[in-house]
Amino acid sequence: MALSVDYVARETAANLRRNLLMTTAAVLTVAISLMLVGFTLLVRQGVAEATVQVQSGVQEVQIFMKPAASPGETASVSRSLASLESGQAQALGTTPQVKTFRYCNQNCALAEFKRLFANQPVMLQNVTASVLPPSFKVEPQSSQADDLLYQRFSGYPGVYKVNYEKQTVNSLAKAAHIAQIIFILMGAIMVVSAIALILNTIRMAIFARRREVAVMKLVGAANWFIRVPFMLEGLIQGLVGACAAFLFVFLGRDLMANLVTNDNIRILDSLVVSPGDAVKTGLVILVIGTVIGAASSAVAVRRFLDV
Repeated sequence: MALSVDYVARETAANLRRNLLMTTAAVLTVAISLMLVGFTLLVRQGVAEATVQVQSGVQEVQIFMKPAASPGETASVSRSLASLESGQAQALGTTPQVKTFRYCNQNCALAEFKRLFANQPVMLQNVTASVLPPSFKVEPQSSQADDLLYQRFSGYPGVYKVNYEKQTVNSLAKAAHIAQIIFILMGAIMVVSAIALILNTIRMAIFARRREVAVMKLVGAANWFIRVPFMLEGLIQGLVGACAAFLFVFLGRDLMANLVTNDNIRILDSLVVSPGDAVKTGLVILVIGTVIGAASSAVAVRRFLDV
């Protein structure tokens, strides 16, 4: 018995309409599961790119002083930094570690605070210069010097904290790793749920048409003639769910990019992947969704269709 495209399309559409509720549930489950998988891939890629950028470039080191640090402690840090600059370091016979540095007092810190939190007036009303720490903003000679500066000035008299972007990326990487594990576990659970829903949907479709299937067998219909519409039904469910997940992931990437741009958080800027990378992740999602739908329907047909 020949299999026509018109027959397959008509039977597949009829099956989808008969089990509309189950079909909708399967599509949504596939979409949510693959959305979690997509965000996991984007987070991993963003952290990897940010780490490479920080490790390959020279990043600013910030030495935050305690708000109550004495002028002598501040001057001591300034002299120590000056001794690490090219001119004095060469004169002392040591390796230069600092290219340039500048001191930002509490008024300067308040001005930066107002710039960063310009969209949060309530916070600005409750912050004064006296509670903000002054800092030294240091540009290292190389990407290796930031670790040396961190080790040298951590615990230095009057120093509250030494912060640099490599350290921030490491912290973000740890948080991202935990988020990835959570997303993967949730995604795996949802993928299993999606497979179960698609299996059940196909089984219900076969059961509802069991007499029709029996008649088709009696008149000589081949197994593949009966199976194809049911298998295509599962494939469509997986593909539609994957397309929805693709859309959510791409829009989520754009939302993250806009938030980072608006907040002027430079270190987070490198965590946002490019639109091209988001599209590649979306293509992976589409492949996974198609495989889930096709495999689930194939198992359902083989298991529940007695032909």
